[in-house]
Amino acid sequence: MAYIKHWAQEEKLNETEKQKLEMDGLEILKLIPRYAEEGFDSIPKEHWPMFKWAGLYLQKPKEDGYFMMRVNIPSGLLRNDQVVTLAHIARDYGRGVFDITTRQAVQFHWLRIEDIPDIYDRLERVGLSAVGACGDITRTIMGNPLAGIDPHELIDTGSIVEEVYQFFQRNEDFSNLPRKYKMSISSNVHNAAHAEINCVAFTPAVKELDGKETVGFHLKVGGGLSARPYLAQQLDVFITPERVKEVAIAVTTLFRDYGYRVKRTRARLKFLVADWGPETFKEKLVELTGPLPSRGEDRLEDWNAGYFYGVHPQKQPGLSYVGLNVPVGRLDAEEVLELARISTEYGNGEIRTCNSQNLIIPNVPDGKVETMLQEKLFRRIQVEPPHFIGYSVSCTGIEYCNLALVETKERMRVIAEYLDEEVSIDVPVRIHMVGCPNSCGQRQIADIGLQGIKMKSREKKGLVEAFEIYVGGTLQEGGRFNEKLKGKIEAPFLAPVLREFLLHFKENKQPGENFQDFYNRVGRDSLQQVLDGILVDVLPSAAS
Repeated sequence: MAYIKHWAQEEKLNETEKQKLEMDGLEILKLIPRYAEEGFDSIPKEHWPMFKWAGLYLQKPKEDGYFMMRVNIPSGLLRNDQVVTLAHIARDYGRGVFDITTRQAVQFHWLRIEDIPDIYDRLERVGLSAVGACGDITRTIMGNPLAGIDPHELIDTGSIVEEVYQFFQRNEDFSNLPRKYKMSISSNVHNAAHAEINCVAFTPAVKELDGKETVGFHLKVGGGLSARPYLAQQLDVFITPERVKEVAIAVTTLFRDYGYRVKRTRARLKFLVADWGPETFKEKLVELTGPLPSRGEDRLEDWNAGYFYGVHPQKQPGLSYVGLNVPVGRLDAEEVLELARISTEYGNGEIRTCNSQNLIIPNVPDGKVETMLQEKLFRRIQVEPPHFIGYSVSCTGIEYCNLALVETKERMRVIAEYLDEEVSIDVPVRIHMVGCPNSCGQRQIADIGLQGIKMKSREKKGLVEAFEIYVGGTLQEGGRFNEKLKGKIEAPFLAPVLREFLLHFKENKQPGENFQDFYNRVGRDSLQQVLDGILVDVLPSAAS
């Protein structure tokens, strides 16, 4: 190790920290080949948590020995051979399930320890990796899925993201962070990479340096969701493209060396930034980097929530990119192979993943677009989807996740399709469903957030699946997290309650008004009264 783990002397380290001092997370990579030969039963239980550093979580029930694997897709950029490889892994080992996550990664399920060496070999042959996709380490770097083709980016960030990602991959100097660590780098003026909810985010900016307007980045630190969400705060610095990696290393070093390791619940960078404040954090940062220019002119204009539906011109004349809806981010392997064929036949074979759990096919000659859109697959993977299924996001849920309390993925799809049949509306409403407070489905930034809980049921005499409703989340103008409305809704009643809630929005909104503007105009208390009335009408127990 090139650094001193000064925190090792802390008397109140949590149990995970003590385990990490005995065994670095990356060491599990050396043991996987042996475990694959000897079988799941040969794995000591104390090693189960360390598989996260290999991008692997045990599915429920853990004793059955099935893994969920997350594969890093920096910026969401995939070559055709990478797409095909991922599809084959899903088909050969993952029962055909192919999920796109809210960090542009890809997830597989139903993997067995015997499969992992071959899966790793396949990923490595095409330049992909699952290492570091989970665990207390730098996760995949979220970026602009349109990098290099985007008329709305100041510079192409594809190579910058790749350079920073490769620096942290399997880097033992940074494989023992206090907790997970999330980074975004984007030069898209529509905030495509959700800067405010990342631990560290580089956002587009310009500044006059030496008499010349220079394109670069501003820096936000300390964002994150989970049970105690924080919005990232901007530091008074300007970063030129060639210094992004240096600054990323410095911020990560501060987190590694000063981040909290006593309580896991306070181990994220957001708590350190909240305690230090942006000025102190900047002082510590420049101790590592040397002087940085002060802030320039911010070039973030608005927030597109990561949606790119439709056909759009690229900055390369004669080429277009096509934004597609993947309902709640789930495909099957055969659909992915078909997308790989289509992207090759009409484009250059690339596919790009979005943090809205959707896809983009880039580099389609304008003359081929209309023919491509006639492909049968686009009846389900739509270019202009209905407003509810098109803007619904869901975490993995209890189907595969150890932390989830309720089923989410299929439930969100069914409810969204029901709403599209029942509520015709002229603006999208972003609905995010999560199965626990950990926010893989980013509930806090949704127009309407649905958080799964367990609640007592008098009728059923036990705990049942239920949901709480949150309203008004956005990352527009620096961001605001949604607020909870009182009232717990048993899962079977969620769809009719949402129907009535959205009909109220439709009937009382002004022409062209979106949900955020409506929420700002009428306020949370007004929507609480509306929900109270709906619950009395729809829920049998609420009326008793």
